[in-house]
Amino acid sequence: MKHHKLSLAIASTILTSAMPIAQAATQDVEVIEVTGRAQQFYLDTNTSVGTKAPADIIDLPMSVDVITNQLIVDQAARNITDLYRSIAGVSEFSYSGVTFRGFRDDANVFYDGVRGDPYSGFSVPQVFNVERIEVLKGPATALYGGGEPGGMINYVTKKPTFTEKRELNFTVGNRSLAGASVDMTGGITDNLAFRFGAFYEEEDSFRDNADSENTEIAGGLLYEFDADTSLTTTFDYVEQNLGGNRLRGVPADDNGNFIVDREYNANEKFDYQNLEALTLQATLKHSFTDNLDVNATVRYMDNEREQAYHESRSWVDVNGDGEANIDDETIRREYRDQYRANEELSLTVDFVYEHELAGMANQLLFGGDYHDVDTEYDYLRARYEADGVGNLNIFKPNYGETDPSTYNLRDLNRDGIKRERNSFYVQDRLSLTGQWSIMLGARFDQFDETNKESGNSYDDNDVTYRAGVTYKPMDDLSLYASYSESFNPVSPDDFEEGAGELEPTTGDQIELGAKKYWLDGRIFTTIAFYQIDKENLVIGNPDFIDSDETPNIPQVINFGLVESDGVELTLVGDLTDNLSITANYAYNDTRVTRGDTRNISGSGKFVNAPMHQAGLWTRYELANIDSSIAFGIDYVDEQISFDNQKVKSFTVFDASWTTRWDDVLLSINVNNIFDKEYAASGFSERNGHFPGESRKVVGQLTYNF
Repeated sequence: MKHHKLSLAIASTILTSAMPIAQAATQDVEVIEVTGRAQQFYLDTNTSVGTKAPADIIDLPMSVDVITNQLIVDQAARNITDLYRSIAGVSEFSYSGVTFRGFRDDANVFYDGVRGDPYSGFSVPQVFNVERIEVLKGPATALYGGGEPGGMINYVTKKPTFTEKRELNFTVGNRSLAGASVDMTGGITDNLAFRFGAFYEEEDSFRDNADSENTEIAGGLLYEFDADTSLTTTFDYVEQNLGGNRLRGVPADDNGNFIVDREYNANEKFDYQNLEALTLQATLKHSFTDNLDVNATVRYMDNEREQAYHESRSWVDVNGDGEANIDDETIRREYRDQYRANEELSLTVDFVYEHELAGMANQLLFGGDYHDVDTEYDYLRARYEADGVGNLNIFKPNYGETDPSTYNLRDLNRDGIKRERNSFYVQDRLSLTGQWSIMLGARFDQFDETNKESGNSYDDNDVTYRAGVTYKPMDDLSLYASYSESFNPVSPDDFEEGAGELEPTTGDQIELGAKKYWLDGRIFTTIAFYQIDKENLVIGNPDFIDSDETPNIPQVINFGLVESDGVELTLVGDLTDNLSITANYAYNDTRVTRGDTRNISGSGKFVNAPMHQAGLWTRYELANIDSSIAFGIDYVDEQISFDNQKVKSFTVFDASWTTRWDDVLLSINVNNIFDKEYAASGFSERNGHFPGESRKVVGQLTYNF
């Protein structure tokens, strides 16, 4: 991160010097912004996530959800986990990981359609610099490269615009929540616009010994050379300090009941996870002709994460009865001191050619991307009392009796990885008639992976396909069918532990659906039926004991076939002039259908894959007093943990009140109104279940000036 401070200072200086000019210059720039009522709240059906070219969701043979900025504001969302209720078929797995249509996904995260997550690792993406969130369901490999078959999330970041906007926000809440932000954008000259935003927030956790501090500074410049060419440059600096992290779960019994208070934390108060990241991005858009456009984005990201924490391991026989179990109330712990730095560079170039082919409207997309990752990784560990790590009574925590400065730390000699990915892809959307259209796409990927510790490397490549057909019997109704594939290369660590015998994980999906506008376009609904098959999962080899006892047996192996079957329903829009709503329901059944191993639960169910989910958020406008009230529900069905422990179903209720006086907006949100005690997801028997957040009250005062 040695260049972060300099880069940030340069970016800030440029924008700061530009701001005084902006106020005068914007008086000469006439900007007319036309926004439909639906787009003012929760309905926005324009997206590029499914095709890399602007399209109406009703015309796409795939399922796409869009989370608007208004919904983010109304739900007082601080990070992505606050918004899962509004995304059908998505639930929390752990930390930044999610379950998409039954499958865990930690890495299929994009910003402005490009790989490079500044929160990569165990940090949860914050949404201060996010304008909207687009979620593409099912395999996205044919357009975006290697990943899991359940889906992907794309964060569309805030950009400079010629529409002048200046906003100041103050936030307070329980658990010592306090924060402030400023966000400004506008024209500097007739062809130059700026944006500058700064955010700071601190908060204590409902978990013992934990707190958080988030800082973000973001901005950029937009230069329009002429009507056909524009260049947008942005920067985003993130600093996140988490105390008492990395947070594991709370121990639970086999019936899903916490055996200690949900506030429990195996970490000491001096444990931490600190993240610092800088992202620089430039996007050039150019129209060669009325029919041919190019969109090229280069993205550089430097991410550093340091963490030190205590990890639960096993019971200690304190009472001397010869058996270590819950009766002893005490666990042994290990201490982990880790450093990870990612330097990533990516280039994405998309060409879109629109023309008529034999009298039929045709949109041809072709392009490619390059993604280079260089990771540095240090891992030191102290184990149990032999290395000086004190035990912990989980029922009456004896925090503060252990000191990391006295630990015997052992270097595990982890050095990180190098990864290079190159691709070329093509996609064709052809309107056969006024009612029928088809979409065909294919992508070639080349992967080079290197384990820097051992120097071992391997390369791989694959071609993935997708196809879809859409039938529109009328303008406000579409029926579609699609097929898509996924491909995920083996990580260097797994490849080495698998003795070089692992095959890439592959998947495919068949999806059928229908989309419909109702009430003159005020309401939009989607229903999607899907089946996903995932093959060659990488799991621990049950026959492997350790490198001494079983030296000729690989640590990890490929495993069988998993099938995910489900249906999703979404409804979003304005039921009346005063009532807006977003609602969804998802049914999913994910099971092992081929193969048998001790690593899978007896039921064959997948970890943290609920069979039923439902989410609701509805907003009612009280126009006569310039206010609104909102109400939300989040329901997640029963799940299982890695050790086949039950994670009980839960229902959480939220509400908000918003009122406005001229340019001042006051909002009060209450999440988990009834202070429900529940587990959001499961983990392991020794680490427990991840507890859902206790009641949270957030008050915000926003001033537009």
